[in-house]
Amino acid sequence: MTTASAHGYPRIVEVRGAHPDRIVIGPGLLSDGAALAQHVRGRHVLLVSDSTVAPLYVATVREALHAARDDLLIGTFVLPAGEASKTLSNFGAAIEALATLGATRDGCIFALGGGVVGDLAGFAAACWMRGVDCVQLPTTLLSMVDSSVGGKTAVDIAQGKNLVGAFHPPRAVFADTSTLRTLPARELRAGLAEVIKYGAIRDARFFQWLETEHAALSSADESTLALAIAASCEHKAEIVERDPMERGERALLNLGHTFGHAIETEQGYGSPHNDNLNHGEAVAVGMVLAARLSVALGMADHADTERLIALLKAYGLPTAIPAGLAPGALLARMRLDKKNLAGRLRLVLWRGIGRAEVVPDVDEDRVLAVLSG
Repeated sequence: MTTASAHGYPRIVEVRGAHPDRIVIGPGLLSDGAALAQHVRGRHVLLVSDSTVAPLYVATVREALHAARDDLLIGTFVLPAGEASKTLSNFGAAIEALATLGATRDGCIFALGGGVVGDLAGFAAACWMRGVDCVQLPTTLLSMVDSSVGGKTAVDIAQGKNLVGAFHPPRAVFADTSTLRTLPARELRAGLAEVIKYGAIRDARFFQWLETEHAALSSADESTLALAIAASCEHKAEIVERDPMERGERALLNLGHTFGHAIETEQGYGSPHNDNLNHGEAVAVGMVLAARLSVALGMADHADTERLIALLKAYGLPTAIPAGLAPGALLARMRLDKKNLAGRLRLVLWRGIGRAEVVPDVDEDRVLAVLSG
């Protein structure tokens, strides 16, 4: 359920079920020390951020927390920005930071940044003393609509993305839309790919709204973005409530991700220092590949694929596999996807816009044909 004050902010999405939490959406939330501090049960706080976000917002959050509770002991752990930092080594360094801080079981980790920070910080929270609290403070559109919600945490290894992790729902999520003003245009587009995904998997009307509002969203209109964030979080919250551990329906949220993760891993993870596809861009390409495979399997019409491609292009997102990636190598990466069972490919495909489903035992030859173009 989504609620809002009389002037529209903040918007609140309640995540119910076995692990309830609250997603708060609006401007200025990082400065609301009272709201942030209410989720700290003890005295120890570790702020985890990255080298891009920390100079912009760590001081704001630290000062807000201290203003609300001057007894807090606050440490900071900063990662180099980029997916390449989401490693077991940096996870270990975060654990060391918790030990140095002296964090006890009532301590709290605040994940201040994008998906990389949220995933690694959440995993550290899941493991320190077998689980401490985590509050997600997403600063990218992608993390606001996807990775900060639902409690999936992980790091990458050489063999693939997000293969080492845990389910650890946050105590709360504060999506401060003011931070999107400093978000690079490419990162905004990456987040919009995940927003489009929600329309593609389960809401044809939302997909149509995204077609209509692409100019406002692409120009980062704050009120329109807030609506898109709230709608996306509502979709994810409804699914997570019913399937928190991804035993069934939650897998639908991975439309485009099996293909996309294979591209990211094979190409090398995107970072501020290279031009490789970032996560949202890889998911955009992955959704197109999933749609094309759905057509090849007789599940969907070609017209819906073309409509998806047109929408992604309208938002400036890629729709084709980057040059130089071998189809066989991508397929090999896909075999290690977490959704697979008994060594067989299990993919999220669709029967058209708004009608995704999980398809087991997908023929690898058909997948290879799609990867080969």
